[in-house]
Amino acid sequence: MTSVSDAHHVTERGGDPRGDLRSPLLDVRGLSLSFATADGELSIIRDVDFSVAAGERVGIVGESGCGKTVTGLSLLRLLPPQSARLSGQILFEGRDLATLSARQMRAVRGRDIAMIFQEPMSALDPVFTVGDQISEAYRAHFPVSRAEGRERAIAALAEVGIPAPERRCDEYPHQLSGGMRQRVMIAMALICEPKLLIADEPTTALDVTVQSQITDLLRALSERTGTALLFITHDLGVVAETCTRMITMYAGEVVEDAPVDDVLLRPRHPYTSGLLRSLPSLSARRSVLPSIPGRVPSPTAMPAGCRFRPRCPHAIESCKERQEMIEIGPSRRASCCRAETITLAGAVN
Repeated sequence: MTSVSDAHHVTERGGDPRGDLRSPLLDVRGLSLSFATADGELSIIRDVDFSVAAGERVGIVGESGCGKTVTGLSLLRLLPPQSARLSGQILFEGRDLATLSARQMRAVRGRDIAMIFQEPMSALDPVFTVGDQISEAYRAHFPVSRAEGRERAIAALAEVGIPAPERRCDEYPHQLSGGMRQRVMIAMALICEPKLLIADEPTTALDVTVQSQITDLLRALSERTGTALLFITHDLGVVAETCTRMITMYAGEVVEDAPVDDVLLRPRHPYTSGLLRSLPSLSARRSVLPSIPGRVPSPTAMPAGCRFRPRCPHAIESCKERQEMIEIGPSRRASCCRAETITLAGAVN
């Protein structure tokens, strides 16, 4: 796992951290998601707002159960339409993806927006070779022959650093290591040269050496091709090293949105500060590792007002009211009524 404090000295990450000064490639406005249950509608995410500029690398962080993955799936409308209820706008190059038909969305998935799923062994089909699966993604959007599709698949495997791509192209997922399977997923996602890549926990269950290789690969590919990256993870060190901006989610809501360097130095929401302080440090030996008390609330038992209030050491009476996102200087937002009055500890102070 990458240390946030170690990664902080890397100030030149490529891309433009001032994503809000450019026309956004992706602009999510008031996105809410609920599921129909026997007991009524169950709210999962509520009024999520954020944007991603062309070529920008944005990290979405938070504990398990905060709504990170389901937000990524919602953007591509990969949730079951029979039970999932989406509202709000998902503007991609000015077109609202929430209003497209199923056929129109199939033309967008893979071609304009691609996704690396969390577990490659589950996402890859065990009965087809990796070459067939990669070329299928390409042939679904371009009228090419099977032979040309295979050549494109071999080139894609070579681009993500898989040795002997001609041989690996004819192998099955179970014949590859975890790191190679993840690279296959990246090759499949990038073969159509999408404008936006959603990476959902791409380093989960990989050893630290392979984690570093995968994150370096994603950053290098983004810088070289200009592909925007939406990086969903719980590893703040990876975000510090890879991304230019960080979005913190808690209990289905965005609670902070700011450039990575600003967040590391001075977070503006107590939850973001708690996450940063909970990271292990090599400098403080034999000290107690700070932690956030309690756990993320269940969607069936969300607290009134600020959803982080029961776990927050800075909560006051006004926190019992719903918190709105407020602007804090250029390119910074936080949903805390005390964001401009309290000083919170970051990762490097």
